[in-house]
Order: sequence, then structure tokens, then C-alpha cells
Amino acid sequence: MVMGTRWGIVGYGWVARDYMAPGIRASGGEVAAICDCALAAHGHAANFGARSYAELGAMLDDGGLDAIYVATPNHLHAGVIEQVAPYGIPILCEKPLAHSAADLERIGRVAESGEVRMGTAFDQRYHPAHALIRERIASGDLGTVTAIRIVYCCWVDPNWSRNTGDNWRARPECAGGGAVLDLAPHGLDLAQFLMDEPVQNLTMRLQRRIHDYAVEDGGMTIGAMPSGTLFSSHTSYNWPEELPRRRLEIAGTEAMIVATDTMGQDAGGHMTRIDAKDGSTQSLAFDTGTSPFTRQAAAFSEFVRNGTGDFDINRDIAAARQFFAAFEEARTCL
Repeated sequence: MVMGTRWGIVGYGWVARDYMAPGIRASGGEVAAICDCALAAHGHAANFGARSYAELGAMLDDGGLDAIYVATPNHLHAGVIEQVAPYGIPILCEKPLAHSAADLERIGRVAESGEVRMGTAFDQRYHPAHALIRERIASGDLGTVTAIRIVYCCWVDPNWSRNTGDNWRARPECAGGGAVLDLAPHGLDLAQFLMDEPVQNLTMRLQRRIHDYAVEDGGMTIGAMPSGTLFSSHTSYNWPEELPRRRLEIAGTEAMIVATDTMGQDAGGHMTRIDAKDGSTQSLAFDTGTSPFTRQAAAFSEFVRNGTGDFDINRDIAAARQFFAAFEEARTCL
């Protein structure tokens, strides 16, 4: 009998608490330990029998872990990865990998050392709707894909915290940036997953339009793939939640797929195929019950055991380098 993967979670905020921890358990794994400075996180972890630590070194020294999930504020990612790597425990790190280009290079050096298996938590790869889109593109159902367009927006005001008491995403010293740094990497990676080729030649336009904080509250990212497919992404923290705010469009010469409410942390959403010949529509069925975090945890567990799957830290670092080059240039005009 194969034992479930024993996970340690570093940074037990709302994504880890509400999505990744349940996803780990649903995938057959165990949240064996959490590391966080907040006592509330310790109390929550105790509800399902996890060990709690305030210091990462103590958690690592106690052992009994097969994988580490890093969900701290962005500025801590590089240091956590450097501390975990000598223990040889595979690391799944939340996006963005780093809060700055300099920290990304620190992570790059760990990857180059080969000390440890690593991956980025691009959970949108694991949404069942997106897996079906990838299959339809590969089968030729859409014809030649000409463009991918994404709207991935939400409302994050200065006091937003999702019951954690801290909106570090609005502080540049912790986050490194705002809506674009937080949300755009998901769309860029999803496009690469769907098309099997990277988005290149990135250009960004940032805005600080609504909220009174130092990071951008919205922006546009555009680029193109080697095949010529165009990419555009609108991400923001200034979009009221009641407005339509999560939409993925893949346009081809034979058909277009429009997915609504598939991007994000939750399962479900809706997906429609629009035929290019007559405009007829077809609702596309997919698994609306399985969380992308459950599928991500299962996939990383397989990566831990066998080294198989689509986790590729060198691919992710290369993409992040392109991202930061465009992001830093755009910030000079903010």
C-alpha cells in the first residue's frame, strides 16, 4: 500500500488554509505540519492533527515530511527555498516565484544546484475545464488558434485580508507588486499549458487608479507565441466582485471556446464552444466538482514519488525572467 504524501506547509494564510490544505487531504495526502507565526494558524492546523511551528528550522529538523508547500508572502519565498533545499524535500512554491528579479536569481541558483525537486503552484493547469481546452486545441477542434484573451480581476482594497488580518499584497516590500505581479503569471502559464509554447515579447501597462496603496491595482499584459498566437491579459484589484471578472477566450479559425469563472481557486465554471461557420453554440461538459488544488496536490505527489508530470522549475524561471523584465520597464511609467 502506498502511503499518502506527508506535506509541510510554510505560510498558512487563506490560500493554504481554504484551498491547498483541503486539496492535499482530498488527494489522499496528509498535512503533517505547518509553519506560521500566527497563533490562529496553529489553532486551525490542530483541528486536523497537524504539528505547528513558528520556526521553519524546527519543522525541518523534526522530519517526517515528503513535500513542502510554500505560501508565505512573496518576499520570503527565496529564503524559504534556500533553507529547505539542503534537506532534499521537494518544494512546491506559490506564484509568483519571487517578489523581485534579484530574488528570482537566488531561486535560480537553487534550481541549478540540483539539490531538490521544485515546482511552481500554477493551479490553473489543473482545472478540469482547462485540461479539456488543451485537448480540444491539440485535436484541431478550434482550427488554427489566433488569440488567447484573459480577464482575471477582483476587488482588493487596502483593508482586504480574507480573515487573516493582514493585506500584505498591497505592500511592495512584501509583495513586490500588486495585481499584475499577483495574477498575470497565472494567465501566462495557462496559455503556455494550453498551447505547449511560451508567451514571449511581453509588454505591460500598469495603473494605480482606484486604491490608495503603493502597488499597481490593475494592468494589461500582451505578448505573442512563437507560432504567432497573440496573448492579452487584463488583471486587476479594482474590479467590483459583482461584475463579470473571470473570462478565458481561445479563438481559432474553426471555433472559439469561452470559459467563464474557471480561472480562480474554485472548482466549477461554465464553458461554451462557438462554431466559426454558423455561430452555433455548444455547452462543454467537464468535471465541476474537483478542485484544481486537489488535482495539483495529486500531480505534485506523483512528481515527488517518480519525478513525472509537467512541473519544470527551469521553464518557470525562464518565464519569470521575461515577466520581470517587462514588469520593471512598465513600473517606470506608473
